[in-house]
Amino acid sequence: MERGGGGGRGDEMMMTSGATGRIVPVFRSVLSRRALLRVAVALHSLFIWLLVLVGELRRRRSVSEAAAADAGAGTTWRARRRQRQAAEEEDVRRRRALAEEVAMAEDAAAEQGTRSDTFLVAGARRNALFCRLWAPASKEMRGILVIIHGLNEHSGRYLHFAEQLTACGFGVYAMDWIGHGGSDGLHGYVPSLDYVIEDIEVLLDKIMMENPGVPCFLLGHSTGGAVVLKASLYPHIREKLEGIILTSPALRVKPAHPIVGAVAPIFSLVAPKFQFKGANKRGIPVSRDPAALLAKYSDPLVYTGPIRVRTGHEILRISSYLLHNLKKVTIPFMVLHGTADRVTDPLASQDLYKEAASRHKDLRLYDGFLHDLLFEPERDEIGAEIIGWMDGMLRRQAV
Repeated sequence: MERGGGGGRGDEMMMTSGATGRIVPVFRSVLSRRALLRVAVALHSLFIWLLVLVGELRRRRSVSEAAAADAGAGTTWRARRRQRQAAEEEDVRRRRALAEEVAMAEDAAAEQGTRSDTFLVAGARRNALFCRLWAPASKEMRGILVIIHGLNEHSGRYLHFAEQLTACGFGVYAMDWIGHGGSDGLHGYVPSLDYVIEDIEVLLDKIMMENPGVPCFLLGHSTGGAVVLKASLYPHIREKLEGIILTSPALRVKPAHPIVGAVAPIFSLVAPKFQFKGANKRGIPVSRDPAALLAKYSDPLVYTGPIRVRTGHEILRISSYLLHNLKKVTIPFMVLHGTADRVTDPLASQDLYKEAASRHKDLRLYDGFLHDLLFEPERDEIGAEIIGWMDGMLRRQAV
C-alpha cells in the first residue's frame, strides 16, 4: 500500500497492481452517498449475474439428464421391440415346423393316389406364405381349386376335402394367410385383409404359370369367403377364375356392441394388436360332429386367443364394403350356408344370391347345419355338391 498526498485531494486508500503498476481506487476513507450507491448497484448486478449463471447451469443439467433419460427410454423401447420381433420370429418357426408335420394323406391308399407337397411363396410384401398342394398322381388335372381358409385356422385342416377333389381329377392348392398356420406374422393378427387378397393374386399367378390352360376356381370359407368375394370384384383377378365357391361367408358381421364399431377405427390405428378379452369365441359350436370340434380347438395351429383390434376392424370393414357392392358381383359363384350358423349370417348369403348380377349363381342352404360345413357329419355330400357345381361350370366352358 502507498499513501499519496498533495494536489488538494483528501486522503484515499490506493491498491496497486504488481503486474501493471496501474493504480485503482478502491474506496475513500470517508464514503460518500454516491459511492455507496455505486457499490450497491455493482453488488446487485453481481448477484443477478450469479443467479442467471446458476439458472443456466441448472437448465443445461436438466437438458442433459432429460436427454440421457430419453436415450435410456429409447434404448429400452428398442430393446423391447427387438424382443417382441425375436419372439414373433421364434413363434413363426415353431408354427412352420408344426405345419410341416401336418399329415398330407389320411391313409396309405390315399397317399398312393395323390401327390402332395408343401412350399413357401413370397407374398406381395415379401412375407413368406406357407402353401400346400394336392394333385392326382396318375392323371392330368382337369381343374384346380384354391382353398382360402377362415379366420384363425389353417390350410392343413382341409386334407379330407382335398383328397375328395383329387379323386375326381382336381388339383388343390391351399394357402395360409398372413399370421396364420405356417406363414409369417404374429399369430392371429391380420393388419389388412387387402394384404390377403394381394397374396392370393401372387399365388394365382404362380399356379397359372405352372399349370397353363388349367381352369382355376377359388374357394373361401367364412372370413376367407369375404376375402374371395372381394378379390373377384377386381377385373385382373376375376379374369383368372372360372368361378368361386363361398362356404358360410362373413358378409354381414356386427360388433358385439355398437360402441365397439364406433371406436374400432380409432383403436385399430392407436393399438392395432390390442386384444378384446371379451371377444374370445373359443369353443363356439361350429360343427355338429364332436370329433371335428375337438380336433379344431385342440389344434396348436388354430388360434384360439382373443381377437386383436385391427383384425376385428378389418372384418367389419370388408363386410360393410361387400354389403354395399353385392350388385357389382358378376363372377359365377356357388354359396353354401347352414341355417343354424352362429358365426356368420345365412340371410346375408341369400342377399348375395338375390342382388348379385352374375348370370350363373347357386345358393345352397342346409337346414340345421352349423358354420364349418366341410367338417359337418355330411361333409362328403357337401363336397360332392361343390365338385358337381365345378363340373357344370367346366361343361359350360367346353360348349
